[in-house]
Amino acid sequence: MRHTPWYAAMTKDEVEHSRITFYFVVYGVNLKLFNADMHIHTCLSPCGDWGMSPKIIIEKSLEKKLDIIGICDHNSAENVEAVIKAGYGKDIRVVPGMEICSKEEVHILSFFETTKQALLMQEYVYDNLPGKNSPERFGYQIVADENDEVSGENERLLIGATTLKLKEIVDKIHFLNGICIAAHVDRPAFGIISQLGFIPPDLPLDGVEISWRINPSEAIKQISDIKKFPLIVSSDAHFPDDIGKVITRFFLAEPTIDEIRLALPDKNERRTEV
Repeated sequence: MRHTPWYAAMTKDEVEHSRITFYFVVYGVNLKLFNADMHIHTCLSPCGDWGMSPKIIIEKSLEKKLDIIGICDHNSAENVEAVIKAGYGKDIRVVPGMEICSKEEVHILSFFETTKQALLMQEYVYDNLPGKNSPERFGYQIVADENDEVSGENERLLIGATTLKLKEIVDKIHFLNGICIAAHVDRPAFGIISQLGFIPPDLPLDGVEISWRINPSEAIKQISDIKKFPLIVSSDAHFPDDIGKVITRFFLAEPTIDEIRLALPDKNERRTEV
């Protein structure tokens, strides 16, 4: 008698989840697959759409079946807690983060376990961020609450560069037990390759980010410096419909920064797929 396969009534995604869970339980590590988009802006970023409010970001992320999202506004973390609160009770992990612009005009993504750590990084950035925003020229910088109500406007020049050297930013992120990723290294502006021409050998990055504009394997062929670094892919979403445009797959025991720190270099059975 021919038996129907166990996966016959399952979707492709359900089969993949079951296969992964089975594999890791059998081999002694109960890991789960987490779909992540680690680079999402809110309405706080002057180049972000006003529709990038906390509630809409959560709604769109769930619609795209994301498990982990990173909130990375330019040089600020003021909307992080609002997005976290908007996600309370929903099956999604919001990672506090920031996209920091160095003195060399290189963008670095920072990720932390807690909002407190992100705000300590923000304090360091604010102390070294000159200039005042011109909303008419650069865009409004809206601080919102978890109910999508406007609670204020940031007057700093968030779109600008800090006076901090790249190494100083990376060292401070690590001092606060965070993860640092060089942002959109394939882009012609504000990427570490486009700005410096290379990745300094003494710069202790935890990984590099590839944008949705290029296939990761093609990026590795074109940019030899990134071969030795763990890769993630992110949407760099500034508009709601861009959320989840590409995803990074993390295999973790739980959606924490410590687990992601292990997954990036594929340690202790954890791993990252792009």
